[in-house]
Amino acid sequence: MAKKKTIRTIPQERTPMREQPAAERVKNFTEVACGYSPDDALREAERCLLCPEQPCVAGCPVGIDIPGFIRKLGQKDFRGAYDVLTDTNLLPAICGRVCPQENQCEGVCIVGETLEPVAIGRLERWVGDQAIAEGWASIPYIEPAPYRIGIVGSGPAGVACAADMAKAGCDVTVYEAFHLPGGVLRYGIPDFRLPNEVIDAEIGRLEKLGVKFECNTLVGRLFTIEQMVDELGFHAVFVGTGAGYPTMLGIPGDSLNGVLSANELLTRCNLMRAKEFPDYDTPLPLGQRVAVVGAGNTAMDAMRVCKRLGAEKVYCIYRRSRTEAPARAEEVHHAEEEGIEFHWLTAPAAILDDGKGGVRGMRCIRMELGEPDASGRRRPVPVPGSEHDFETDLVVFAIGTNANPIMGQTSTLRLNKRGYIETDAELATSVAGVYAGGDIVTGAATVIEAMGAGRKAARSMKAYLGIRDSDQPYVIDGRGSGNRMFGIDPQERNFARIRIA
Repeated sequence: MAKKKTIRTIPQERTPMREQPAAERVKNFTEVACGYSPDDALREAERCLLCPEQPCVAGCPVGIDIPGFIRKLGQKDFRGAYDVLTDTNLLPAICGRVCPQENQCEGVCIVGETLEPVAIGRLERWVGDQAIAEGWASIPYIEPAPYRIGIVGSGPAGVACAADMAKAGCDVTVYEAFHLPGGVLRYGIPDFRLPNEVIDAEIGRLEKLGVKFECNTLVGRLFTIEQMVDELGFHAVFVGTGAGYPTMLGIPGDSLNGVLSANELLTRCNLMRAKEFPDYDTPLPLGQRVAVVGAGNTAMDAMRVCKRLGAEKVYCIYRRSRTEAPARAEEVHHAEEEGIEFHWLTAPAAILDDGKGGVRGMRCIRMELGEPDASGRRRPVPVPGSEHDFETDLVVFAIGTNANPIMGQTSTLRLNKRGYIETDAELATSVAGVYAGGDIVTGAATVIEAMGAGRKAARSMKAYLGIRDSDQPYVIDGRGSGNRMFGIDPQERNFARIRIA
């Protein structure tokens, strides 16, 4: 019998991950973090106490059995660890790279109360990478069901919903507006954080489940949500289009040439291969002095992309301090290492015209922090008389996103006052058989939270279609109805859909 582990008996130091040196990586788009070696992964797995409380599982939006996969990993049953992971998350190599584990599973790790928490994300990434290298795939036996499911958007919410509905035996088609699937995973995150090869491998597993991807298909323009249900014959539809409509500040000069959103910059660079111009004809307006407004993960990505594209100087303009920056600490640290110049407590007031319709500089004002606002962060207050100008020839706004208006303009889906799709607690929309989840419902959130919404919507869709869900037994007030016939609860019977002419 294995001896019980305690804080004193586990490795005290968190296992570091190798990284490309900053001086080298600013010249390429190769992944910064090199990942664990097998010995690194086994050592870090030893740091997990396998505690019975399992707060890390509760801290994960999709409820991954974290102690379960780490136990298998520690036993060198690497395939078993992958099988445990993919019971709830089909994208471990992606989530291990981009999820903010420090605010989720690692943030509540028992080990973290005394030492640094277990590097759950790094272990998840290692297992996911092993699966890609070895060609593993968890494809269960699937009993076909007579239902067709339409998914709008191939981002994390859409693919999570698609996977669960495919496992339930449904015929699933995912519609993607761009020419490659992956959604924000592909167009919003640079290769040096999430390589496209990893996205391709994870999407490939969905195709093995039978999920079909229809790209270059903009739902709301080629056909509407209502047409998917009434004319295209889908029995249920999930909308997971994300919230990629950029926010601009509305300050003087923000319509000048040389002003763009981080969404446009990253989409052109990541998905449309503008970084390889002129080989690929999607040029970016490259600047020598680039100012990026914002300090979230998207802002860090935009700044680091500009540095790799040859910008001489890249500035971060943020109206709060480093403490309030919403980006992951790791991303801020990497940006600092790569020479990004941070201007904390600074807010843009105007973008200056060069007289030819382009950008010559930015007028800013110093800020100081006052009382906390509704977000819980201290409110920035302008310092009188602190206006100043500095030179820049490209301005990138990375200050958040809004709901894309196409869904609201072309369907009868009820929207809230901010333009996001309104749903009930089960993620059902105002149109029968249509469900929605992820950023298009909640606003910007994390990859794993969007996946959690996709899986929740899939559970609701299965209940709507009368498909038995072994993970969600039908109960009333926590009990079965008590009126069972041949061992089957009457609530589980299927029903026939009738369309009245």
